[in-house]
Amino acid sequence: MGRVIVVGSLNVDLVTMVERHPKPGETVLGESVGRFAGGKGANQAVAARRAGGDVVMVGAVGSDDAGDAYLQRLADLGIDARVSRIDGTPTGTAVITIDQSGENSIIVVPGANGEFDAREVGARPGDVVLLQLEIPLDCVTRVARESRRAGARVVINLAPYGSLPDDVIAIADPLVVNETEAALLADAGRLPTSLLVTFGAAGAMWDGERVDGIPLDADEVVDSVGAGDAFCGALAAALADGVSRTEALHRANAAGAAAVRWSGAQPDGRL
Repeated sequence: MGRVIVVGSLNVDLVTMVERHPKPGETVLGESVGRFAGGKGANQAVAARRAGGDVVMVGAVGSDDAGDAYLQRLADLGIDARVSRIDGTPTGTAVITIDQSGENSIIVVPGANGEFDAREVGARPGDVVLLQLEIPLDCVTRVARESRRAGARVVINLAPYGSLPDDVIAIADPLVVNETEAALLADAGRLPTSLLVTFGAAGAMWDGERVDGIPLDADEVVDSVGAGDAFCGALAAALADGVSRTEALHRANAAGAAAVRWSGAQPDGRL
């Protein structure tokens, strides 16, 4: 079994519940504010670890109490944290509002993530390198190319949507997008060689192979924050485990469905 090397963001999520999301120019009242571990990179690393993966997290935090708390959390979870500390820059922050139906709205302030620059992640054959786009795109590009040359499998979650070079899009196996990102990709005329589209509660499809969503009662859904990240992390762990594409899809789908049952992007993720 290979390792899952996640290269990406670590954020502190400030989460509040609202009756509904505000319209432009409108103020609504939140019920409370909680501070939780987040960031697409770390969310996916935690999900891969929960799925049984041998996980390395590569990223950056600030030299602040949030960074201290996050590094301790990763250590407690058994994740090999190769995380830089950036002086004078705060740990990344996300402000998240969740409405009564569980739908979320997110604003991300990159902080240390925006200054992160991974030169070498030590990938080797059998590893799965998992990337997202909350860190600088030139860093994503370089890591993807170097990891592929090293013989690792590269999985890219094209979120938040951004433009990567054609050869990097082609490296991804798979390129993971949601429906909105898939439409943007198509509008840009980009044709990945391996494309996995997630449909939220309706399931996912990888190059024409479809898995249906797992039915949940409305009272089971707490919020959808981090469900896509749970999907990606479990997918990477399954691929590192050497299972078939079909089995990897089913494992990822189950992890995504499980993630809507807890509050925040990571289970027990309060910092």
